[in-house]
Amino acid sequence: MPMVIVGVLLLVAHLADFGPFGAWPWWVIGLPFLLAVLWWHFADTSGWTQRRAMDKMERKKQERREKTMVSLGLTTRRERYASRSRTDAARRTTPETTKHDERAKPPPEPPRRDPRL
Repeated sequence: MPMVIVGVLLLVAHLADFGPFGAWPWWVIGLPFLLAVLWWHFADTSGWTQRRAMDKMERKKQERREKTMVSLGLTTRRERYASRSRTDAARRTTPETTKHDERAKPPPEPPRRDPRL
């Protein structure tokens, strides 16, 4: 698209004889249009345009799903895991569990044996 805009600006400047653009040959004026056509051909044959369209559709679908989940009053999986980990972390760091609670201590490691024996 930028090449088309440049081509249109060059074309208008050439037709209006604005500055040095009026003296340029026509092939120079048409070059941005040719480059735009070549770019569009490359983008379509390589699948780049289609991938961008598919990514855009996936983003819209994901946003629609999240909006539906929020409107139903449900949380998304990411929010569920985040809230669960926050509550677990809060439980582990409360003073009641860290003072004299045996459950707060990790279990002792079993004695290790020498593998060469």
